[in-house]
Amino acid sequence: MTASPNRSGTADTRHPAQWLALAIGVLYTVVGIWGFTQTGFSDFTSPDGELLFGLFEVNPLHNIVHLVIGLAGLALWGHLATARMYGWMLAVGYGVVFVLGLFVAGTQEPANFLALNTGDNWLHLVSALAGLAIALWPARDRRRGTATTGTYGTPGDSITRADTGTRRRTRPRP
Repeated sequence: MTASPNRSGTADTRHPAQWLALAIGVLYTVVGIWGFTQTGFSDFTSPDGELLFGLFEVNPLHNIVHLVIGLAGLALWGHLATARMYGWMLAVGYGVVFVLGLFVAGTQEPANFLALNTGDNWLHLVSALAGLAIALWPARDRRRGTATTGTYGTPGDSITRADTGTRRRTRPRP
């Protein structure tokens, strides 16, 4: 019997979506911490932030958002179901911020409370797409090498649910 990707703690049985969630979590945690070395803690919601890595404009509130996103990834990557939930959070959250950035990036508008610029906006689009990849990456039934959809097969089949990795034996209907 092969261990499901979200029940085993060994590296060879983790799903790639989990590893992507971990990588994004580490990246955003580091970026959030590094951002405070550039902005300090003043002008908390100023539209005029400091440049991070010479490309991304951040202010202290933006740094906190990065820290929260990163720490959530570190907390949720361990199980496939929670990694997928994190992926949906990234997709929706960064999708909304991307749309906001289309209107306020690089402006002095009060709505630009995260100090968004064009570089940030493209990064947020990439982050939203990475979230979709985490959320929708097909699980594999390691016995058969086929993708599972999360629905149950014909009566008598034993399958793995893609969203939780749990195994269930279906019973024939009377």
